[in-house]
Amino acid sequence: MDRGSSVGSCGIPTSRPSDRDTLGFRIEYKREPLGGFDPTRTTTADRFREEIMPTLLLIAFLRAGPGCLFAQRSAAPSPIIDVHLHAVGMFYRPDGTPPPRVCINQVPECGNKPSAFTTDDALLQGTLTLMQRYNIVLGVVSGEDSVKVARWLDGAPHRFVGGWMLDGGRSSPQVARLRRAFDSGRYSVLGEITSQYDSRAPDDPALEPYFALAEELDVPVLIHTLGFGAPIPKFRSALGHPLMLEPVIKRHPRLRLYVENAGYPFADEMTALMIQYPQVYADVSTITWIIPREAFHDYLRTLVRAGLSRRLMFGSDQIIWPETIETAVESVETAEFLTAEQRRDIFFNNAVRFFRLNPDTLKAWE
Repeated sequence: MDRGSSVGSCGIPTSRPSDRDTLGFRIEYKREPLGGFDPTRTTTADRFREEIMPTLLLIAFLRAGPGCLFAQRSAAPSPIIDVHLHAVGMFYRPDGTPPPRVCINQVPECGNKPSAFTTDDALLQGTLTLMQRYNIVLGVVSGEDSVKVARWLDGAPHRFVGGWMLDGGRSSPQVARLRRAFDSGRYSVLGEITSQYDSRAPDDPALEPYFALAEELDVPVLIHTLGFGAPIPKFRSALGHPLMLEPVIKRHPRLRLYVENAGYPFADEMTALMIQYPQVYADVSTITWIIPREAFHDYLRTLVRAGLSRRLMFGSDQIIWPETIETAVESVETAEFLTAEQRRDIFFNNAVRFFRLNPDTLKAWE
C-alpha cells in the first residue's frame, strides 16, 4: 500500500472517512449557535459513525474472505539484497571491551553502545538474524582475512556472495591467486578495494592488474571512493573524489563498477560520472547510519532527482555492529520522497540487474 492511501490490502478503509461523499453518504456536521449546543442530539455524522460504518466494515470483511483478516499481518516483507557487508572478525579496545558503534564525525564518545554480538560467531549469527528479520535474501561479504570470509560463506552458503578485499599494497594477493579464487566460484566480487586507506588513488598503477582481471572475467568491483573513512593515518579524503575513477573507466570500459556510499559528499561529481558512464552503479551503505538521517535523505534525494534511482543499491556496511542493518533499512524506508518503485529498485531490483542474478534462485527465508 502506498503512503497516504486510505484503503488496505483487502479493500477496507484504514483511516477515518472524509466528511464529504463517504461511501455514497454526504455527511454534514451540524453547527449549533453558541449556547445552543445539545450534547444529546444525534447528528447524521454520529449515526453514520456509530451505526452504519460498523455494518459496512463487517460486510467488507465477510466479502473479502476469512484469510484477509490476517493478510497484512502475515504478508512477508519484500526481499532485499545487501551489497556491502564485512566479515572482519571481532576486535576490542585496549581495555578489552568491545567498541561502541562509530559515531558521527568520529567523536570518540557519543553515547553509542557496543553491539550485543561480541564474538566472531555471534557476529555471523547476529547478521543472519537481522537479515532474516528484514528479509535480506543475499549479501555481498568481504574481508581482509580469507579464513574469516570463508567462515561466513560456509556458515550460510545460500546467503552470501564472497568479495575479495584489497588495497593494492604488499598484503594484496597475487593476480594469479585471485584468478583461481574467481575461477573456482568461491569469490564473485572484487572488493571492497580500500586503496584510499593506503594513500592510493583509484588509478594507481598498483591496482591496474586487478581492474584488468575483473574486466576480463566480468567480475563486479566495489571500491571505497568517498570523502571519509575510518581514522587511519594514511587515509586521504582528497583521494575520494568520484571523478578520479574516470581514467580507470576509460581504460576498462567493460568494467562493472559500483562506488561505496555513492561518493558522498561529492554529489555533483558522482552524478556526472554515473550519467556519463552507465556501467557505473553505487551503493548507499555507511551513510545510512553514520551521518544524520536528514543529511542522508538530502543526498539520496539529489541523486534520485538526477534520474539515478535505477543505479543505486542498498548496503549496510555491517562491520562489527549487526544492528546497523536495521538502521540502514529504516533510513531507506523512511525516505518519503521515494516512490514504491524507486524503493524496490534500491532494495532489490538494481542489485539483481547489476550482479546478473536470477531472482527465482534466491532462497527465501523460512
